[in-house]
Amino acid sequence: QVKLVESGGGLVQSGGSLRLSCAASGLALEDYTISWFRQAPGKEREGVSCSEPGDGDIVYVDSVKGRFTISRDNAKNTVYLQMNNLKPEDTAVYYCATDRVPACTFVIALYDDWGQGTQVTVSS
Repeated sequence: QVKLVESGGGLVQSGGSLRLSCAASGLALEDYTISWFRQAPGKEREGVSCSEPGDGDIVYVDSVKGRFTISRDNAKNTVYLQMNNLKPEDTAVYYCATDRVPACTFVIALYDDWGQGTQVTVSS
């Protein structure tokens, strides 16, 4: 079965950096659209970044453009989210999710599999 495991979260000061990892088993990430979502307490889950397979489009939500970078390591079957210049508003649980349709979207109902999430906390 498909399993996605996020890691790399933690507590950082404003302006700091973290790199999140999403390791996959049961599927080859290179064949799937993969996105990062986040959910803060009391708020709905929102899309952060999306990567299409086969060197397709990459999408970022406006609030993270210029600060976050999504990337893949196909040999490790892992996707990363490099987060720089973190802000307190970035505090949330971050999830990776996969979609068999090779087109980016942040409609959460269209995603097939989800990881358990990793907590990111940014202090001011």
